Amino acid sequence: MTEQPQARQAPCFHSLAFREIPKPDYADVCLATLPDGAGIDPTQWAERVFSLDSMPRWVAAATGLRQVLVPLIGVPRAPRDTFKVTDQLGEEALIFVRDKHLNFAAAVGVDPVSRLIRVTTAVELKGWRGKLYFGLVRPAHPIVVNAILRKATRSKPAPI
Repeated sequence: MTEQPQARQAPCFHSLAFREIPKPDYADVCLATLPDGAGIDPTQWAERVFSLDSMPRWVAAATGLRQVLVPLIGVPRAPRDTFKVTDQLGEEALIFVRDKHLNFAAAVGVDPVSRLIRVTTAVELKGWRGKLYFGLVRPAHPIVVNAILRKATRSKPAPI
């Protein structure tokens, strides 16, 4: 009996972030390795990654500065629950926010086989306020997400 060659499939990437914003004006993916013994629940990881405890001091300071400055361009201050999980499907938890200047989706995925955690971000800009705001935020975005991922995966206790 001869084996049939398996059909080759091209790699593809799916994320809840792109379900909400299928044609983003900006998107990125940041990865980190899960610590040994860490849990794999994506909602727990999303809550952990986007908690104040996972923000390095400089990120918390920048977030505080954002809250002070954004009203100057007509952008509302972010409410305390901005980063609450709005959905979970399979290995990914979603944080989705609609605002007058932009829509923002962050999906936190946990791959139990490769022991990786990823944050997929998609942003849809609305009008000049969104473009101005995100023009300032964009260069720092992957730096900030990687910093909070590093802190969330370094500190204990890890989610179960």
